[in-house]
Amino acid sequence: MIEIWSYLRQEELLWLSATLVAYLCGTRLFELSGRSPLVNPVLVAIILLGATLILSGTSYATYFEGAQFVHFMLGPATVSLAVPLWVNRKRVGRVLLPMAAALVVGSMVALLSAVAMGMAIGLDRISLISLASKSVTAPVAIGITEELGGAPTLTAILVILTGIAGAIMVTPLLNLARLTDWRARGFSAGVAAHGIGTARAFQVNETAGTFSGIGMGLNAVLTALVAPLIVRLIL
Repeated sequence: MIEIWSYLRQEELLWLSATLVAYLCGTRLFELSGRSPLVNPVLVAIILLGATLILSGTSYATYFEGAQFVHFMLGPATVSLAVPLWVNRKRVGRVLLPMAAALVVGSMVALLSAVAMGMAIGLDRISLISLASKSVTAPVAIGITEELGGAPTLTAILVILTGIAGAIMVTPLLNLARLTDWRARGFSAGVAAHGIGTARAFQVNETAGTFSGIGMGLNAVLTALVAPLIVRLIL
């Protein structure tokens, strides 16, 4: 163990390994909790990593230098969102109009409500721009923010918080609404809470997870097209 630790300390693998271990710990705690949405693996991993960085006096720049491979993989992961859409193209074709309507409404409500609430509490222009794409998967949201002149780091934080909140609330909220169609449940989770919501949907039901992935991918495309136009028009 001492030799392994010495190797990791000398290489950039240290913080990549720490990231993976933190997520595995989060997954284990999630299972021990009976798969409670309150014990979200991503949230647990963030808390563990944050505490580790603070206690060790490590800057975020140092951490990112070692763990940037995870950041790099966001690109291929985003592209792979096309896979469930293609595999389920026949099922999607049968409900294309309802899905299109839900996509437009969900995407616009997520964008406009965030900007409206931000304006109501007096946020500055950069914060409003950063807030606009908080319901989109991280690589796309960061790209939108950079294009519009916002703060990508703030957008990344807001995206993660949105995903975690969505993953916690989606199941009880949809149960309360008595929504039983797994396609609709999954699609709404993907549109509202992107990747973290999709992971939660897969934990509940495979069909829900599949349609959540489709919703996340389509919402990313739609928001990337309309968000710059709407944000520039409003602001």
